[in-house]
Amino acid sequence: MAAFSLAARLRAGETVFSAWCTLASPLAAETVAREGFAAVVLDVQHGLWDTAALIAGVSALHHAGSAPAVRVPLEDFSFVSRALDFGAEAIIAPMINSAADARRFVGVAKFPPLGERSWGPQRAVALQGHSGGVDYLREANELTMTLAMIETPAALNDVDDIAATDGIDALFVGPYDLSTSLSAGRAQDVTAPEVERAIDKICAAATKAGKIPGIYCRDAARALAMAKRGFKFITIGSDLAIMRDGAAEILKTLRG
Repeated sequence: MAAFSLAARLRAGETVFSAWCTLASPLAAETVAREGFAAVVLDVQHGLWDTAALIAGVSALHHAGSAPAVRVPLEDFSFVSRALDFGAEAIIAPMINSAADARRFVGVAKFPPLGERSWGPQRAVALQGHSGGVDYLREANELTMTLAMIETPAALNDVDDIAATDGIDALFVGPYDLSTSLSAGRAQDVTAPEVERAIDKICAAATKAGKIPGIYCRDAARALAMAKRGFKFITIGSDLAIMRDGAAEILKTLRG
């Protein structure tokens, strides 16, 4: 797979639909990728991925021709550089609530002078086909993607400054946490009017700052609707949901 294919597609203005995997199965992630997803997110925050499974999963996605992205655990900034060293092409960081949070994220995701990421991408260099470390270093700051999740009222209040932070490449809407926080824990209605307004505000802030607007969607219909509203990196469903839906459909047919 060509190195940094996700960044190349997004920077060219393409709308990229990505799968989302939680089950800590490199084979499941690879199988989903081989159906044609340009990228697959491996969710370490709420998924079951441990370090060994993640290393194997990132490699499997590269071999399948799909760009691996990783959602890291909450405030585990030390894991950002490790995931990039394993060969991830994009990092989604949850609960980026301020420009200060965004700068901390950039600090561990980007090499100097933009950040302070330490050197050690041996696996990334091999997977991405670079002839040596200097080639990776030359490209990594621009083409390794940082996606800041906007999920809270605090993040909404600071969204323009987060978007304007040097080294943040994209804003990513976490609609379920966003709906939970905007309703003070009373609901998870991702189509509530205040949530829809917030979604449009985040998309506009990213676009204004020249950054990529991204969002998670529960299904393909919602994903297509978000693409029409201007989102460019759109993740859909999960490996678990695909498995459950497939099993349910088979049993529905069997039971008549």
